[in-house]
Amino acid sequence: MNYRAKYLLILSFLSLFAGYDLFAVAASSHRKKEHLSEYVNPFIGASTNVRKARAGHGLGKTFPGATTPWGMTQVSPNTITGGDNGPGYSDEHTTIEGFALTQMSGIGWYGDLGNFLVMPTTGELFTYRGSEQYPEKGYRSRYDKRSEKASAGYYSVFLSDYKIKAELTATPHCGIMRFTYPKHKQARIQIDLARRVGGTSTRQYIERVDDRTIRGWMRCTPAGGGWGNGSGKADYTVYFYAQFSCPLKEYGIWSADIPDNWTRRLGDIGKPEYIDRVIHAETFHKRDKMEGNHLGFYTEFPTEEDDEVVVKTGISFVSMKGAEMNLKAEVRGWNFDRYRDKAASLWDEALSKIKVSGGTRDMRTIFYTALYHTMIDPRAFTDVTGEYIGGDKQVHKTDDFIKRTVFSGWDVFRSQFPLQTIINPEVVNDMICSFISLAEENGTKYYDRWEFLNAYSGCMVGNPAISVIADAYRKGIRNYDVKKAYAYAVNTAEKMGNDKKLGYVPGRVSETLEYAYSDWCLSVLAEDLGCKEAAAEYFERSRSYSKVFDEEQGWFRPRNADGTWKEWPEEGRLKESYGCVESNLYQQGWFVPHDIPGMADLMGGRTKTLADLTNFFEKCPSDFLWNAYYNHANEPVHHVPFLFNRLGAPWLTQYWTRAICNGAYKNKVEGLVGNEDVGQMSAWYVLSAMGFHPVCPGETRYELTTPLFDRVEIKLDDRYAKGTRFVIKTVGNASEACYIQSAKLNGKSLEKCYIDHSDIMNGGEISFRLASYPNYSWGLE
Repeated sequence: MNYRAKYLLILSFLSLFAGYDLFAVAASSHRKKEHLSEYVNPFIGASTNVRKARAGHGLGKTFPGATTPWGMTQVSPNTITGGDNGPGYSDEHTTIEGFALTQMSGIGWYGDLGNFLVMPTTGELFTYRGSEQYPEKGYRSRYDKRSEKASAGYYSVFLSDYKIKAELTATPHCGIMRFTYPKHKQARIQIDLARRVGGTSTRQYIERVDDRTIRGWMRCTPAGGGWGNGSGKADYTVYFYAQFSCPLKEYGIWSADIPDNWTRRLGDIGKPEYIDRVIHAETFHKRDKMEGNHLGFYTEFPTEEDDEVVVKTGISFVSMKGAEMNLKAEVRGWNFDRYRDKAASLWDEALSKIKVSGGTRDMRTIFYTALYHTMIDPRAFTDVTGEYIGGDKQVHKTDDFIKRTVFSGWDVFRSQFPLQTIINPEVVNDMICSFISLAEENGTKYYDRWEFLNAYSGCMVGNPAISVIADAYRKGIRNYDVKKAYAYAVNTAEKMGNDKKLGYVPGRVSETLEYAYSDWCLSVLAEDLGCKEAAAEYFERSRSYSKVFDEEQGWFRPRNADGTWKEWPEEGRLKESYGCVESNLYQQGWFVPHDIPGMADLMGGRTKTLADLTNFFEKCPSDFLWNAYYNHANEPVHHVPFLFNRLGAPWLTQYWTRAICNGAYKNKVEGLVGNEDVGQMSAWYVLSAMGFHPVCPGETRYELTTPLFDRVEIKLDDRYAKGTRFVIKTVGNASEACYIQSAKLNGKSLEKCYIDHSDIMNGGEISFRLASYPNYSWGLE
């Protein structure tokens, strides 16, 4: 049952069963005998450490807190406000600021969200968070690392300074926190409404509704930093409706006197004069409502040893009423353990889309944690009522799709969305509906490459939304306004693309190659829709990659507007950022996925290209951390291991994908060699571990490689597939047996090193016989 159905179920029964736990009913039916959620380790990738990453981009940057599949809330510990720390958490930190209800997964660029920061404390009230170096100067606390636990839908930790155990769980729109206190005459829960990852909310409102309830909002604008330290244009409001299991007898609001004319981005809120204002915030005892520039709320109470207090909070990006409806629809009573179990049940259902057998416990943990990470975003942006805030800042309502957000396009078009076309096609359909509705509501009539809570951030390069739409349409995912989808895709290509006269972007290789690919995707979509002239035009544009290939150097090279070449650096094609985005020419130059024969011809033919590609891999480090060759830590090369299939050496695809799966992914905090990037890093692993991966989304072809497991069973969605299951089997699988000797598809010999999307959707079985030595005659084109 998808979220839309759950919402409708909740709404239709709310009036009939007032007070009845409808979320419990929805989730209890999902509990399976096999609890795949038990394999999830949310600590995998939960570090921003640049030293261990050997690069400024850091490691996985995931968060370890509680969430549900595609949920609006991510209830997680936050250890830092500042720096390039998108998740608000890093494993090496020794103190915790508090527990927030919203987080981003696996991103850099300062990050955002981290809103509604809740902290249980005792003793003196602090209105400033303190710092990692001096936690005693604020409300943050040291914590016992050994006490920290995380699983799918649950997190807990012991706060050493306050002797408080904190536990977190989530529903799709709500966060539930349970705090177990020591005996103390002045225990407390405090909520920092100004807090935001990478900055601050710029305006807040709070009111006490009754003796157990508060509600309010936090406005987050570019003036408060956040996404890209304001450059990401994030402009959203988080509304909340929170209830406490203990009555609000002693309570209050604090307000820091922040002048309206002060700048308030990340660098500003760390200045001594700003911190001093927060430290000396005025406290208003038993104040019932307030609006201001830097507010917080607290409630105090005496506790006996092991007293528990539960806080349950609904959030909405639409209204306070929406937050209230979300909470009342999904959470009843104060039974924390019940909702912890419900969250795990939702993950059991979501993860059951793929069942693997064989391999070690660590391998299954890495696999299901990766699958878990692919189902956090694109998250739901819709309330249980079907309402969402649109790109015009107005409230819209739809029962036709779930409005979704957080589209890390440049990353996720490569593996994340191709994976979801197979296991969650409805999510892909929702995302395309969301593309269209946003482009219409904001009046731009085009798609951005990185969308965040309705903001067009412009981050990275290319036109990845066109890739997602073309790929989905070719695969039969079409429950949206196709004419508008195509029209806005054309607008996108016309607005952002290679110079029409030059055929390239002056001085830039990454942009030129990415735009050439997205033009090819648009030509595919135009062809499928019968727009022959447009298809021919965009196909011709897709060949513009050749405009930046320098025959003298034998490689791609940035070119000036006058046709001359940029000066060749001493490091040659290994120089990072020379005409490239987060890569060098050697890495970016392989990105011609739509015309590999044409690319190979430019490079000197298949034999020479294969030798160069082999060198590219042989010189990368075995741990696959950031490097100048095959750099799995970043996205531009993620299709490259599968190019061996296209160049007549499929055994090298088999060898290197197995090596990457084993070397770049581990069951530990440092288990992701680069940023998770909203599901992309993990989706690459999920697909590769199953034994197939696309080179060119927009084609329906998947390159075959060696599966990691003895058996993989993919559950298919009957709205998009003819079959019910697609099974992948191996014979002779072992750690050293990474080479395919032979294959069968539905019992018939398969000599090709690829299959089609329809082969999967039709259901059936593919089987591989493996060995420790290559079969140089299998799979040759």
